[in-house]
Amino acid sequence: MEQEESLDGSANAATDGGDLVDFRHGTFYGPVLGVQHNHYEMPRPLASWPHQVGTIPPQAVCFQDRAEVARLATALADSGTAVVAQAAPAGVVVGLGGVGKTQLAAHYARTAWQAKDLDVLVWTTATTADEVRTAYARAAAELLGTASGDTTRAADVFLAWLQPKAAQKRCRWLVILDDVSDPKDMDGLWPPSSVTGRTLITTRRQDAALTAGRRLIPVGVFTPAESLAYLTGALPAHTEPADQLAALADDLGHLPLALSQAAAYLTDTGINPADYRQMLADRTTALRAPDALPDGQQLAVATTWSVSIERADGLEPAGLARPLLQLAAFLEPNGIPATVLTSPPARAYLAHHRTSSGAAAPRLVSPPGAKPQSQEEVPERDVLTALSALRRLSLIQHTPTTPRTAVRVHQLVQRAVRDTLTPEQHDHTARIAADALLTSWPEIERDTALGQALRANSDALASQAEDALYRLNAHEVLFRTGTSLGEAGQVTGAIAYWQRLLASANQHWGPDHPDTLRTRGRLLRWQAAAGDRSGAATAYAALLHDMTDVLGADHPDTLRTHGALVWWQGWAGDKSGAASASAALLKDMIRVLGPDHPDTLRTHATLAWWRGQTGDPAGAATTYAEVLAGRLRMVGPDHPDTLRTRSYLSWWHGWAGDPEGSAAASAELLQDMTRVLGPDHPDTLRTRNNLHFMQGMAGNTGEAVQGFERLLPDMARVLGTDHPDTVAAQGDLVWFQGR
Repeated sequence: MEQEESLDGSANAATDGGDLVDFRHGTFYGPVLGVQHNHYEMPRPLASWPHQVGTIPPQAVCFQDRAEVARLATALADSGTAVVAQAAPAGVVVGLGGVGKTQLAAHYARTAWQAKDLDVLVWTTATTADEVRTAYARAAAELLGTASGDTTRAADVFLAWLQPKAAQKRCRWLVILDDVSDPKDMDGLWPPSSVTGRTLITTRRQDAALTAGRRLIPVGVFTPAESLAYLTGALPAHTEPADQLAALADDLGHLPLALSQAAAYLTDTGINPADYRQMLADRTTALRAPDALPDGQQLAVATTWSVSIERADGLEPAGLARPLLQLAAFLEPNGIPATVLTSPPARAYLAHHRTSSGAAAPRLVSPPGAKPQSQEEVPERDVLTALSALRRLSLIQHTPTTPRTAVRVHQLVQRAVRDTLTPEQHDHTARIAADALLTSWPEIERDTALGQALRANSDALASQAEDALYRLNAHEVLFRTGTSLGEAGQVTGAIAYWQRLLASANQHWGPDHPDTLRTRGRLLRWQAAAGDRSGAATAYAALLHDMTDVLGADHPDTLRTHGALVWWQGWAGDKSGAASASAALLKDMIRVLGPDHPDTLRTHATLAWWRGQTGDPAGAATTYAEVLAGRLRMVGPDHPDTLRTRSYLSWWHGWAGDPEGSAAASAELLQDMTRVLGPDHPDTLRTRNNLHFMQGMAGNTGEAVQGFERLLPDMARVLGTDHPDTVAAQGDLVWFQGR
């Protein structure tokens, strides 16, 4: 029988009758054609315990002993399998790249090894099935002497050996699979359940195939205290005060990977944290990374998530995850309402910008600001499935049970996604996000929490793409945001908002642009509502002069401003003049806009109010009845303007001599206000005020006092103690207490 060594010098097999047999393992490989060569592998000494296979990543500089360290130790105190992922609301497991999952697993492994709690430790990167099989085969070769030529067979031998057997020596083992990227890669490669063994995987995936039946250890970003401790330790040469380092950590979203690379960049370049923050805030500058990444990191933070995005985009429905994430990248990282991303503008954008699976960026086939050439919209179910794909890759948190803030995206993921867009794509996507917000904004904001979430998303959009929202003209979402803020009772905040918007409008277009003039009017509205009535009349007169010069006397915006001037003219003390001016203006409104136009009806209501204020409450009630008929005809019974008109009508009925009827009408109106607008809407609170006032005027003083005592805490909570309505209600309470 002829025998020949293999090329690597080993003799590991023999032939007998043309068949190749491994004598040590009894494996039959089938007939060998042609010249028969027998190969034998020299037996290698088996590794003694304790034994480690693979290399544990070194501990990061300034490693933080986080709460997750203790949670992981507790989860694996008994034998079992744990999945390391990122912190999320109850029951939702997320594992964003860069939160430190590998470092947590490495710390656990190193601690267990140094404590002599293990007989066998296997560490392997697990981004592919081949990497896992190769590691298992190596373990089989070192621990069992199994030939490593057939990795699949060797891996099976190792997994079978991990399964405890009655006559087998007890082995305390730990297998760590780092960065499992596809659940299918683990088919047939899961270590067995064992009373003496433990398995730990790190992953960004949330698929049930990975998480079902296994203990989950959520890993979030650093806490502010942990971030500050990390930066203080990583930047010993920097002498900046703690608040500067804390601000830098906030800007980086407390993401461990970003903090590590920022600290390395500061050390390498010598710049200070304030300058780095300025670069970070510059939307035209890409995220900066050091030339040499710290702690053995392989990717800069800006590219950390690129593979995950590509994988998500390849999941069904293919090609939607990437453009959907690009829309989300312009909105509020701490919560995007589900209705925004499923709105018609968003679904049309997804249909128009669907990517080919694996493409690096969406195609842009329409110019910035243009409507999609195709009116096709992807189905809402496809948007929800695409959100699920992004969640499965831990690129977002998606919590459908909290629809107002259903989608959360880390701010640096958003930044990295925006940085991949061309300037044209950036501005176009921002305008679509604004369209989606505006479409999702309910005309009647009964849900105050939703209104707050929409305003937060609008602010986030403006902070990232202000120029895009001012291109050619102001996007309507900018005006809707300020109006929402004021109508929610936040008058001081509304004034600050309109002041900022006016400064931007002047900068982009100059003082005579129609949108600049319009913004001046919105600012004056809320300055007047804050109590500056005489100043408002003077300012409106100046604005009316400018609008007449630029737009003409009959322009709707000019007429609307004229109506506001008349209103505040009366509040500045000239009630008779306001009544006469509103009657004259009403004729112009009817001539230009028609009798049922909203601005015409608003001027008609102004006339009614000043008739009452000049001593004709019955005439005021009659005029308000005319306005109510018009509003019922044009906008229906549940429109806020209709409800508001009913409030004024009942008020003047009371002053016309029927306070009991007025109180009864206010009580009925209050039910409708609460149903349509919600209990905390400012108009609902004003209706409660009118109800209690008329109760007192009808002689039910005790009932009125009790009502005001219940009302004032709600007004203070919603509007603030200095709001004019709160101050007026406090005065009414004191007056009725005196009676």
